[in-house]
Amino acid sequence: MSDLVTIRNDDGIVTLSLQRAEARNALSLDLIDALERAVTSIAADASARALILRGEGKAFCAGMDLRGVLHDATRMGQMLHGLARTSLAIRRLAIPAIACVRGAAIGGGCGLMVTCDLAITHAESKCGYPEVDLGICPAVVAPLLIRRVGAGHARAMLLTGGVVSGTEAHRLGLATHLVSEGDLEPAAMELARKLCGGGANALATTKRWLGELESELDDEIMRRAADLSARIIQGEEAQSRLKARFDATKPAH
Repeated sequence: MSDLVTIRNDDGIVTLSLQRAEARNALSLDLIDALERAVTSIAADASARALILRGEGKAFCAGMDLRGVLHDATRMGQMLHGLARTSLAIRRLAIPAIACVRGAAIGGGCGLMVTCDLAITHAESKCGYPEVDLGICPAVVAPLLIRRVGAGHARAMLLTGGVVSGTEAHRLGLATHLVSEGDLEPAAMELARKLCGGGANALATTKRWLGELESELDDEIMRRAADLSARIIQGEEAQSRLKARFDATKPAH
């Protein structure tokens, strides 16, 4: 397993941790690849009963790490398609998945949050989709966001951009549970234990049925979403806005 993610199995409760704390767990191509492989291995683990997805350090996930691939269309496309595949893989797990969201879940990070069946956060966290502010189309995150909060809320979030507090994220339905920051990980573990008390076959069947009722996503929708995002992000508008954003965050000499 890559050192960019770790997997721990405690009596069937699998904790999958993003390990780019120094970058607020921003999604590089290598991290997305490692995460996809990790989810595949969890799907094949017969002992797994519940998944907790978390980020090491102060942030769950600060979104896509585009700085290093700004002018590399191939790698940019690979990142978006990788995120689309990984989101589908998490969604299709037979076991329930819980996002344990500390600090920030931004853009693609918030996408991972709503991909999970359940999400726990705290009042001071920051969640949302600022893509349009940067000239980016949030196509990859849109399908699962619609299924989480409904088309109306999703439309408002994605068109206006920006982020909201954990309290507001809970009100809108991005998060299903709200606890104090100090109780975040114990609460995630307690919820996972409760889920493990259910029948494994009953949970897996219920997840499949809920997916059918929601008109579950297929690979073609997510492929088109990744293609659409890649095309927009390569355009002049996104490139100029991202460059200005990155230049503004460069350390002073």
